[in-house]
Amino acid sequence: MNETRQIVIAGAGGIGRAVALMLADHYGDGLRVFIGDQNPRACESALQWLRSGQVNTEQVKTFSMPAAGSNEEMDSILRSSSIVLDCLPGTQAPRIARLARQFNLHYVNLTEYVKETEEVIRIAQGADTAFVLQTGLAPGFIDILAHRLYLDLFREYPVEKADKIVMRVGALPLNCRDPHFYGFTWSPVGVATEYLEDCVVIRNYQKTLVPALSSRERLIIDGIHFEADLTSGGAADLPDFFKGKLAELDYKTLRFPGHYDWVKISASTIPQNRNKIDELQRIMLENIPMVEEDFVLIYSSAQGRDANNTLWLNERSYWINQINWGELKLKAIQATTAAPMAEIARMLLTENWKGPVFQSQIDPYRFMEGPFVTRVYAK
Repeated sequence: MNETRQIVIAGAGGIGRAVALMLADHYGDGLRVFIGDQNPRACESALQWLRSGQVNTEQVKTFSMPAAGSNEEMDSILRSSSIVLDCLPGTQAPRIARLARQFNLHYVNLTEYVKETEEVIRIAQGADTAFVLQTGLAPGFIDILAHRLYLDLFREYPVEKADKIVMRVGALPLNCRDPHFYGFTWSPVGVATEYLEDCVVIRNYQKTLVPALSSRERLIIDGIHFEADLTSGGAADLPDFFKGKLAELDYKTLRFPGHYDWVKISASTIPQNRNKIDELQRIMLENIPMVEEDFVLIYSSAQGRDANNTLWLNERSYWINQINWGELKLKAIQATTAAPMAEIARMLLTENWKGPVFQSQIDPYRFMEGPFVTRVYAK
């Protein structure tokens, strides 16, 4: 890895600028951050936002990214950097991964998109640098948390055999109303995809595909009722890692009661000859507002049995509201997505990882005890 501590962030939106804030605040003059975006206004807005929080932006620079491929300015910056953090829409992941491979950089992304993730894995094969996949909230933090709960199940309880892991995450508005009982707290791109694409789970020790929104359940967390149902992408590589070891594993998205009924009714109105994902996205955008006040709810558990067949449960939940980072306020979804990516960037400055790196391969103890994660995910 290049000894100069220079990191490139592709994408100057809410997550990209939050990652820049965290890294600049932690490393100060010891790290140079370049933020790139196709939209020059987004870059300028990110800089102004950082300055408004009294962040020293002498070590933060911006650059213009083309709509496709690269350009001379971007090539020059990539050539002198060590890590590229991909905060662009998931469709761009293969493009940025190819540039990382070309310039021998570590690559880190957030996307839950399955096809693009598979393409990045192919690009990363045999690389001398690491390609760390799906490092946001879900997939990302939730998978590493679940892995730690599984390991602690054997360390802290008299368990001889684990049988189940559940992962539940919701990015939710503080207030909502009928009929949809929801509000977009961040970019709506991809929500319809998660609701309609098949989900990878473990059932009866086998990795398998099941339809999204096909296994609804009710939960009470901190005394409040929620619903959860299967959505695609959140399980990351855990179904591969735990197949044959667990009878059951799945990821579900948490919502307020009533939301999934509205989604199913809306999806049922789409004609057969239309693209269901595009049409559901359109319906959601026409009816569901963007909201500023948000919170993130996380629940995960691992369970198993001892020699007497007694069932033991190791569980953890987080209720995360908007947080202050210095002079700036971060939305809950913004902070909980940016912190895991910043943590992986910190680890890459010292680790010697190579090729594709999956959530199951990241040391859950080192990750969970890192400065960015402990600050955002404080209990």
